[in-house]
Amino acid sequence: MVRTVYSEKKPAFAVEAAGVLSDIKRTLNIKLENVRLINRYFVEGVDDADFAKAKTTIFSEPTVDDVYDVMPEIGENSRVLYVEFLPGQFDQRADSCAQCISLLTEKERPTVRSAKIYILAGSVTDAEFAAIKNYLINPVEAREASAETPDTLADNFEIPDTVKTLDGFISLDKESLAGFVKEYGLAMDLDDICFLQDYFKNEEKRDPTITEIRMIDTYWSDHCRHTTFATVIGNADIEPEYVKAAYDKYLSFREELGTKKPQCLMDIATIGGKLLRRRGLLPDLDVSEEINACSVNIKAKIDDEEKDYLLMFKNETHNHPTEIEPFGGAATCLGGAIRDPLSGRAYVYQSMRCTGAADPRVPFEETLKGKLSQRKITTTAASGFSSYGNQIGLATGLVNEFYHEGYVAKRMELGAVVGAAPKENV
Repeated sequence: MVRTVYSEKKPAFAVEAAGVLSDIKRTLNIKLENVRLINRYFVEGVDDADFAKAKTTIFSEPTVDDVYDVMPEIGENSRVLYVEFLPGQFDQRADSCAQCISLLTEKERPTVRSAKIYILAGSVTDAEFAAIKNYLINPVEAREASAETPDTLADNFEIPDTVKTLDGFISLDKESLAGFVKEYGLAMDLDDICFLQDYFKNEEKRDPTITEIRMIDTYWSDHCRHTTFATVIGNADIEPEYVKAAYDKYLSFREELGTKKPQCLMDIATIGGKLLRRRGLLPDLDVSEEINACSVNIKAKIDDEEKDYLLMFKNETHNHPTEIEPFGGAATCLGGAIRDPLSGRAYVYQSMRCTGAADPRVPFEETLKGKLSQRKITTTAASGFSSYGNQIGLATGLVNEFYHEGYVAKRMELGAVVGAAPKENV
């Protein structure tokens, strides 16, 4: 049985709803009178007694929330919008509730699904309501939800007996291959898929399966393989003298190191460290088979006694993920930076954040087609970074936000952390 509960912040504490109202007024220039924000929860796998306990301890806080068993009256001249995460998208709110119910009841974890309900009061036209939907729902991560309670929250997927073979793939012409990339939403471009087709035609001499295509496409994506940073630089025609001078210095470093690797952005970014190490100027750098982050040998004074420690540094960029899914992209930017020192058994204690965005004050209607507005990206990414950092108690000592028109096409999201661990532990 699926049970439903609704939770809404009392007017004095409805900060999020007030923020949405302000955003719609300022960004979309739509004159709403008020916005109410209600969290709806579907719960399956709990009995009446446990659900009653959870309503006022997990799904709401009696001092700051109103809780309802049925959807409250919305009043005249109002519109309602239900929003939920896409299937397969991580729902942090629902997952936390499910974990808390399991802890509360000491029973198996139930299934929980959450949704946000926006009650928009005011004379809103159909066109304005469509604009509000477009602003509040990021199609990469969320969708408009139904007002109906489902019969079950269980996901029933058909499990195929065999893996689908993409018959005829090796015979497709170039135009058909371009359509194939679009149809399957692949990260590859046309040259990539042509290269892949050539491999299966001449080496495997067969059509690939859908699993093979998906696996290769995932690995081939910029997120996993860093194709942008690994793109070979053939000839570089550089006009600004100061940039050309830096590039020429890079070429001289390559000559000193005797490197034969192709030139690429990744090589440019890492050559300084290699050169300093070759010159013997990094005597404290820790070099071992287990390097998950930049590790430096230091002496740390612990209880008036000097001990051997490893100081670890790690940064992570999440430019494109934050561009299309600001909250999750920025959160996992910090998460990715934290991951490596943690896997080296270091305690991460401080972070920094650098971002690049275009002017977030630009009117919403001037947003580039197919992109989120700069204001939406900027504010939601800040929430995502702080959410992850606050959950693990990480202090962010430096936050630099750069605003420049050069970031209209692609945002910059950079997170970096510092950690430390006793050397004997690593």
